[in-house]
Amino acid sequence: MQHSEVAARVLQAVGGEGNVVAAAHCATRLRMVLHDSKKVDHKALDNDPDLKGTFETGGMFQIIVGPGDVNIVFNELDKQTSKNIAVTAEELKDVAAQSGSVFTRAIKVLADIFVPLIPILVGGGLLMAINNVLTAEKLFGPESLVNMYPQITGMAEMINLLAAAPFAFLPILVGFTATKRFGGNEYLGAGIGMAMVFPSLVNGYNVAETIAAGEMPTWDLFGLSVAQAGYQGTVLPVLAVSWILATIEKFFHRTLKGTADFLITPVLTLLITGFLTFIAVGPAMRWLGDLLAVGIQTVYDFGGPVGGFLFGLVYSPIVITGLHQAFPPVELQLFAQGGSFIFATASMANIAQGAVTLAVFFLAKNEKLKGLAGASGISAVLGITEPAIFGVNLRLRWPFYIGICSAAIGGALIALFNVKATALGAAGFIGVVSIRAEDMPIFIVLCFVTFAIAFISAFVYGSYLRKRNGSIDPDDVGAVPVAGEQTAKPVADVETVPALVPADNALAILAPLTGKVQPLASVSDPMFAQSKLGEGMAIIPTEGRIVAPVSGKVVVAFPSGHAFAIRTQGADGKNVEVLMHIGFDTVNLKGQFFTPRVQQGDEVTVGDVLGEFDIAGITKAGYEVTTPVVISNSKRTGPVIPASASGDIAIGDMLLTVDPKEGALIH
Repeated sequence: MQHSEVAARVLQAVGGEGNVVAAAHCATRLRMVLHDSKKVDHKALDNDPDLKGTFETGGMFQIIVGPGDVNIVFNELDKQTSKNIAVTAEELKDVAAQSGSVFTRAIKVLADIFVPLIPILVGGGLLMAINNVLTAEKLFGPESLVNMYPQITGMAEMINLLAAAPFAFLPILVGFTATKRFGGNEYLGAGIGMAMVFPSLVNGYNVAETIAAGEMPTWDLFGLSVAQAGYQGTVLPVLAVSWILATIEKFFHRTLKGTADFLITPVLTLLITGFLTFIAVGPAMRWLGDLLAVGIQTVYDFGGPVGGFLFGLVYSPIVITGLHQAFPPVELQLFAQGGSFIFATASMANIAQGAVTLAVFFLAKNEKLKGLAGASGISAVLGITEPAIFGVNLRLRWPFYIGICSAAIGGALIALFNVKATALGAAGFIGVVSIRAEDMPIFIVLCFVTFAIAFISAFVYGSYLRKRNGSIDPDDVGAVPVAGEQTAKPVADVETVPALVPADNALAILAPLTGKVQPLASVSDPMFAQSKLGEGMAIIPTEGRIVAPVSGKVVVAFPSGHAFAIRTQGADGKNVEVLMHIGFDTVNLKGQFFTPRVQQGDEVTVGDVLGEFDIAGITKAGYEVTTPVVISNSKRTGPVIPASASGDIAIGDMLLTVDPKEGALIH
């Protein structure tokens, strides 16, 4: 490969250096953020004999070059541009995050903030759903289960405590992750979150009632009367406060130096942010919530089914902000006037979000996503949607959009049939106990109708995505294929025995791992499954040690220890490149759980240890350890023939053979 010529062709095909914002590379691919991806000459890249494919995902345009060559092509590319386009992989993610529409960037920011909180939200959400079942009146009899069986009262109270805690103290959790996302000290963010839910303040859930009763205590600050109001369960106020805190902190870090910075910055950051929180930001967010509640009531009163449609459409986005906490006072007034449409419509929205999440459960290949979708989907249809919205639907985006559209239809039907609630409760299927008696039958029907619309729509669209892209996740590698790209072959179509017999002088590729071998087409990563990175097999390791499957030169050895590639040194010039990639997206672990034993450029013999890794640690962190072993230059070699399509395998067993190919001078 003439690396400088490849770099020149790539630069021209992507629209010239003026179209490149920034670039980086991984073990096999060039990654670029472009000003305009429409300027890319896909045909030129696809027909380039030195390139193995292209795709676009997560705001990045990626070009598969291959191990051992990609870093050289990247360096040549950087040399051929007059501006400095080279950044690290982490920096490129930040650059990509700034591309796209304002709405897309906002969704990305929310995902970054709430994804770390998914476990506590899922746990609390499911426990709250269980508590709702135990305490709902007339669900299983004339009274709640707790009243019918007093012996479970203590258990129910403990469940309620554990369920309510994550949501009551949500500002602390969000303050931590949001401040970190905005570039500030996360512990200062947690501290301001603690101040917002301090026990001496009026509990956020009781603020409206306290104000209505004229009993709100206040501080006298600079001549201003400031309410001593807490913000339990809110999201939008603490998001705004976290951004302000991070901005103030970064200002003082730039202004102050040394000991002054260490001592003064935290004090002034907390002091200024704290005063702004209680004097301006918090009250403004609460006023916004009250205004929203009144506006929705007005639209609904005048719009009928159209108003119901609009309210159903916006309810889940409102939940994201936490402004739905302003609805209970309005609902209490509506109960006195014959019933509340808000609770009934909220039930449709929650059921819709739960339904699309359950569709993801049936469609997902990734076990972590499948488990999360199953648990949070059940929680959502029982009334607690935060785990489903933040953990699954917002991250994938398309389920969230289908969910809000389905909720809009459900909201229109609620208005059309004039379904009203007479009490607060769990807004989901079990919310039927809070509905007017005469409306209960039609409410149940509408619950199932909304569920069906959302589930079927999400399942159909998700099936289309999986067929087209190999994954339901738009951010998966290879999620947006270029013209002519084919999706992965189903596992059922993979031959169970090799169709070819290796030649007598075929190169033997031994197993670098002990575990279970499986067809490459069955792995969850579309780029490997589609053999875009080369033909081969995959191994699910049971031991955390990887060795050289052939003798040769190490051309890829990431410091993170998650990927290796070896190039054989054939005397006839017919070299073979073997790429091994432990897990998928494990580069994000930044070397944690991996211990590399070789470096790029080392000479190794078959059986030499390349590295060790902690299988339990990697899987606990939410990543697969399935390891593709592929011949990355298989287009230039002879047939790559598996020794076996499935079963147990040990280090040193025969895994593949690579037949020679006449005239195939690889380098």
